[in-house]
Amino acid sequence: MPRRERNKFVKRGQIIELVIEDYAFGGKGIARIRNEHGEFVVFVPNTIPGQTVKAQIKKSSKRYAEAKLLDVLQYSEAEVDMPYQDIPGAPYIKLPIEKQHQYKLDSTLELFKRIGKVESISDYFDEFVSSPNTFHYRNKMEYGFSAIGYDRAAKTDIDAFTLGFKKRGTWWCAENLDTDSGLFDAEVEQNLKNIRNYCEQTGLAPWHAPRKEGFFRYFVVRKSYKTNRLLFNLVTTSYDLPKFSLKDFADYLVNLFGDRVAGFLHTINDEIGDRTIATTGSIELVYGDDKIVEELLGLNFEISMKSFFQTNPKCAEKLYSKVIDYALENKDAVDNTVVLDLFCGTGTIGQILASKANNTKIIGVDIAASAIEDAKENAKRNNIEGLEFYAADVGKFLTEHPQYQNKIRTIILDPARAGIAPKTLKKIINLNAERLVYVSCNPATQARDTEQLTLAGYKLKKMSLIDQFPHTAHIETVVLFEK
Repeated sequence: MPRRERNKFVKRGQIIELVIEDYAFGGKGIARIRNEHGEFVVFVPNTIPGQTVKAQIKKSSKRYAEAKLLDVLQYSEAEVDMPYQDIPGAPYIKLPIEKQHQYKLDSTLELFKRIGKVESISDYFDEFVSSPNTFHYRNKMEYGFSAIGYDRAAKTDIDAFTLGFKKRGTWWCAENLDTDSGLFDAEVEQNLKNIRNYCEQTGLAPWHAPRKEGFFRYFVVRKSYKTNRLLFNLVTTSYDLPKFSLKDFADYLVNLFGDRVAGFLHTINDEIGDRTIATTGSIELVYGDDKIVEELLGLNFEISMKSFFQTNPKCAEKLYSKVIDYALENKDAVDNTVVLDLFCGTGTIGQILASKANNTKIIGVDIAASAIEDAKENAKRNNIEGLEFYAADVGKFLTEHPQYQNKIRTIILDPARAGIAPKTLKKIINLNAERLVYVSCNPATQARDTEQLTLAGYKLKKMSLIDQFPHTAHIETVVLFEK
């Protein structure tokens, strides 16, 4: 068997300094290494042209390598100072928003040319929709406790009671959030150090990731923009629970935030896996209500700690308005017909559409049974008729309900990041709908599906980009296809 040729530019695990020269879709900065063997490309996520970075090579092939960002050594001239604490979840916060928009637009259109094979994609571009709030736009944040902190001055990890976010490029070590990150509620984040001090003074240990032990694990906060109220969830292990007063902690939160506190829950998570909601364990209400109410386009939605809900509700209104505009562009194809809302989640799009269409039957399908329960409850609360929700795998539902073949003129698709499975896409194509409104949080998989839809006789009519997550690489796209 021939020996694999050794990479002449980099080797796996190597830590190197790179100058970022270009930008590719998904927030990947492009660096180039030049030596006597020629030129070699390295992709580094969450970087922008003009930065000098420290990165670690994770994968390499003959033509290019992928690296993980460890540190920004020198910022780009385009970046400006911000009054917020920088966190890994907002890598572009120093880059003016107009510049962020330009990078996202150019790289997304390029993707549809390259992967979707839509040469003249600019001709179909409709609108770039920016987020109404560029800062403090999130309605949920998860802060992690850690027994290993990071000392920025000494550039080393230390034993310290920490509450904040994982240090970029590590899984075992976290950095305290001491002030406003610019993404979530400023009052909550400015008080996080007080909450940390309260927990530290109990003498109970924060989670130690390498040892998989400790008491305090996560502090999760949800916020309603309609009511400005907060729902808190403290996640701990069960071992030291008798030594901790949940009631005193609830009183402390009320003391800090007053009547903004809608409720406080406690979750026990004894699993060693790194996630807030355990598959086993329990969640109990300690104080107040276990839900908050949010409003989208005049409809009310109850949100629990576990509900899936758009993270940027003000921008979600703009996203859904665009979906509804595309769906109702040919009102004949919606009024008095059946509309299929696939991957419907908590049924938000279907409800908004039902409130604007005439005599339309809307069928929402999603694999998550809890989301479908929420969808049914929300529809009841909003007094919306003409909706049916099914908890089912989308592909299987289409096989089990052949009666909808040739009956559906419009399909709305909003799949998860992985896009639509090829078999499911075939079944969707076989339903023979005239129009598809395809929403995506991952335009790379949407561009891939665009090629298949084009081969099946659909033509891309219009596309818009919605910037749901300023200061990150994420972008949402809404595309209208017609037969």
